[in-house]
Amino acid sequence: MLRSLVAVAPVLVLLGCAGPEQPLRGREAAGGRSYGGVFNTNEAERIRSLFPLSLSQAAAHRIAGQVYQGLVRLDPTTLEPVAALADNWVVDSTGLVYTFQLRPEVRFHDHEMFPDGRGRALTVKDIEHCFRAICTYSEVNQMFWLFQGRVKGADEWHERTREGRPPVEGGLGIEVVDDRHLRITLDHPVPNFLQVLAHQGCWIYPPELVARYGPDGGGQAVGTGPFAVRVMRPGEVIILERWQDYWETDEHGNALPFLDAVRITFEPDKARELDEFLRGRLTAVFEVPVDRIGVLRDSLDKNGVPRFKVRSVPGLTTQFYGFNLFRPPFKDVRVRRAFAMAINRQVIVDSVLHGLAVSADHGLVPPGMTGYPYAMVEACSFDPDAARAMLADAGYPGGRGFPKVLLQVNSDGFGYVRVAEAVQTMLDEVLHVNTTISVLPAEQHYDRIELGQAAFWREGWIADYPDPENFLALLHGRNAVLDTAQRTFLNNTRYHAARFDSLFTVARAAKRETERLRGLAAAERIAMEDVPILPLYHDRNIRLEQPWVQGLAMNGMEYRDLSRVWFDPHLRP
Repeated sequence: MLRSLVAVAPVLVLLGCAGPEQPLRGREAAGGRSYGGVFNTNEAERIRSLFPLSLSQAAAHRIAGQVYQGLVRLDPTTLEPVAALADNWVVDSTGLVYTFQLRPEVRFHDHEMFPDGRGRALTVKDIEHCFRAICTYSEVNQMFWLFQGRVKGADEWHERTREGRPPVEGGLGIEVVDDRHLRITLDHPVPNFLQVLAHQGCWIYPPELVARYGPDGGGQAVGTGPFAVRVMRPGEVIILERWQDYWETDEHGNALPFLDAVRITFEPDKARELDEFLRGRLTAVFEVPVDRIGVLRDSLDKNGVPRFKVRSVPGLTTQFYGFNLFRPPFKDVRVRRAFAMAINRQVIVDSVLHGLAVSADHGLVPPGMTGYPYAMVEACSFDPDAARAMLADAGYPGGRGFPKVLLQVNSDGFGYVRVAEAVQTMLDEVLHVNTTISVLPAEQHYDRIELGQAAFWREGWIADYPDPENFLALLHGRNAVLDTAQRTFLNNTRYHAARFDSLFTVARAAKRETERLRGLAAAERIAMEDVPILPLYHDRNIRLEQPWVQGLAMNGMEYRDLSRVWFDPHLRP
């Protein structure tokens, strides 16, 4: 009976909540912490999928990350890989064989697809199934690149399934050892393999999910994480409630999570989102509208008491513009280089974004990647004279005869439209190119990009795992679908350059970390010369939190773990 009451009560509170957050229940925990409360947050972007194999949106990652887990995960403070569903692992002396020991006390969330609706225990077979699915060709599978060229036999397995042929059993380096151990064999040492396994594509779901609801889970989300889905109405509200059988405890022995529930709304207007936070109806805001930056100066009331907390950290993100390399005029590298040299990134950072970003002067990989030789890479710098000369060399002196350009952006991010307007002005003043801005909802925006229907567009990438390779995978030819009649997911520009691919592939297989990073930088340098994308800036993450929020770690990936978040009842109004 207790389980039923706990399951229903948060939902009634959430669905009936029209004012500030409801009071805490006052359940004390060890170490001065407290149980209870609802974490109210908002996402401006409509969610396309929460299924691990097709989870590519940052907003979806932030939600699904509370529901799903992998063998390992990233520590939300250090971003180092730590134990999750595997409580330990061993790597052999060759660096090729990883043996993971499964944690024994893990259960899937309760769901109607299980007998009696009761979530069953996680097994090694579940891990094997999910990892095989990564290697299996499917229209919903966007994650093969994680195991491609890494896991033994993965490439052949994917190719055979793509051709409709059965894969060769025993040919894949993913095998069950016994009821608690899984072995993964690689083609070559992969220094960042644990980070790869922390990626959302490696999150574990029950095979019953796809067996019952189809290859993408049919809009359902069932995992082993600290919160289970209670209400799923994408575009309106998603409610996650505390999973009472969650396996983890904190350093004081407290059962996690502390919160009763997480409520996510989908208000696309960032100004209205901020207003709701200032009224106390949202627990935190993770992005401030560019025209409301002044609110950061108002974090204290007239008596010097904090109205809210302001936190900031450099983001492991890159905002860039993509070109359609298969259609004129951007099929010509001279045009792409002219555009890159006509845009003053520093003016955008200083005047449009008010200093809350860093100019992308060294390409796609953001600052903060330890050991990466940034000095080896230079993006095209602002040079109006060289830009005009390059465009003239491409056959458009003074911009004469250049076709009208449609710059496509989405409206639900920090300064996206304002930046597009600044770029529009720069292209007109420097190159005399006529640009029209098209602002679309995120879902339509990315549909057009993936289908090759956009010619010039805004896009961004937040690190899935903190490694330069994660960003450069956007340009790897093996991640591009060259048939323009089909969708492409990761390499959206369909960039396919033999020099880049060769350097990138060799670097990934390097045994020494310094050799790997220098090889990746050499590959990036080639790409910046070809300009398939135009890096603009790297964001700075800004977060506003209510004063009573405790335990919410901050990092450059905006990777959120709400399992340890608790509300201080002494700071609540």
